[in-house]
Amino acid sequence: MNNSNRINTTLIAPCGINCALCMAYQREKNKCPGCNGSDEGKPKSCVRCEIKNCEKIKASSSRFCTLCNDKLCPRMKTLHSRYSKKYDVDVVENIKTIKAVGVRNFIKQEEKKWLCKSCGGLVSMHRDNCLRCGAKKEL
Repeated sequence: MNNSNRINTTLIAPCGINCALCMAYQREKNKCPGCNGSDEGKPKSCVRCEIKNCEKIKASSSRFCTLCNDKLCPRMKTLHSRYSKKYDVDVVENIKTIKAVGVRNFIKQEEKKWLCKSCGGLVSMHRDNCLRCGAKKEL
């Protein structure tokens, strides 16, 4: 994998989404710094995100959702439902994996799963084709 496409730990959002796979992060113009990045220039909805601003997450040493005794809050339920159906991203499984194997091992799994077979970059979860080379996404 191209070093410029590596995922670092700050790109894993508190909800378990990998921001490196987001089209807003991958685009060249008005690039989003990811959920853990600066709020400057982000849409207000991202700045006010209930999950990112959750007091339980802020108090946690892991900085990730703890699934509140294995129960999903309404915001995580909505996010999980939308991302699992639309983008084949299971935020609940992501959080469980991070808890079980740690964020660095989770990132290694993500880098393998989302690698473009044609150009070696990361594909976007939001598109069927690689944003860099146009190759069809293969998961």
